[in-house]
Amino acid sequence: MKAIEVENLSRTFNGLRAVDNISFSVDAGEIFGFLGHNGAGKTTTIRMLSGHAFFAAVWALRRRS
Repeated sequence: MKAIEVENLSRTFNGLRAVDNISFSVDAGEIFGFLGHNGAGKTTTIRMLSGHAFFAAVWALRRRS
């Protein structure tokens, strides 16, 4: 059984593609981690999966108003 399944996930900030069309799955009970250089999109991916990226975007929009 899949605990997480991601297909074609992308995120762009001001024209910069932070996460570019990634796909992966994690089985239930499996230990999984992200490895990569600084700026590779690891934190952005986790924030999108946990919903934090959405809330950060809403906060930024409210702050601008």
